[in-house]
Amino acid sequence: MLLASFIVALFGLSPLWNNALIAFIMIVYVFSLVALLDFCVAKLGLAPDLSRKITHIGAGCLVLFLALFDDSDWTKYLNITILVIWFALLIQKGLFADANDEAVKTMTRTGDRTELLRGPLYFVIVSIICATVFYKTFAGVAAMGFLTFGDGLAPVVGTRIGKLKYQILSPKSVEGTLTMLVAGVLGATLFVWMVIPEELNLSRIALLGIVAAIAEGASPKELDNFLIPIAVIGAVQVV
Repeated sequence: MLLASFIVALFGLSPLWNNALIAFIMIVYVFSLVALLDFCVAKLGLAPDLSRKITHIGAGCLVLFLALFDDSDWTKYLNITILVIWFALLIQKGLFADANDEAVKTMTRTGDRTELLRGPLYFVIVSIICATVFYKTFAGVAAMGFLTFGDGLAPVVGTRIGKLKYQILSPKSVEGTLTMLVAGVLGATLFVWMVIPEELNLSRIALLGIVAAIAEGASPKELDNFLIPIAVIGAVQVV
């Protein structure tokens, strides 16, 4: 990537140290985000469901850091360092944390720590797969765009202003599904444009948006973090 090459040239960093630095910045970013949202929930009265979705979107935006990694060295896979850390933390916190834990307050709907072992943990697992198996591919980057912004905003809109309800495997709303489509397309476009601009294809992303919206609308509760990226990555093979 040109941006990664610019940073290496500017600071005189080798690919290894460039990638290690970006990985460290990602760690600082995520822990700062969780601390900020914990403050907003505890002191400013931010609703837990909103905090959960802001965390979801903020964590998904880690994809943007991929543009800074130097692909010439195996250390590009250090991009999953923060994801591996949170994989372990979510298991630990989901089993043992108390109600005052930052993660419990900012990443759950009800304050039940076991929620961390479902949606948030599934999100981290999918993010790790997209950042390794599908590293800087159109499929992986686009899938994370739909998951981050589409699935991040759809429940917020659906639960607050959704009037036209329907149910396949779990309750949904037309308004939420449309938000999934529009926000997902915008998110996928942003991610692809920032990370792999040479592969930006708006018509292809729009078609994938329809697939993602259908997957979100038909998915059972808590499993959309798996089904949306699976549907998008599968559709990329034929779209």
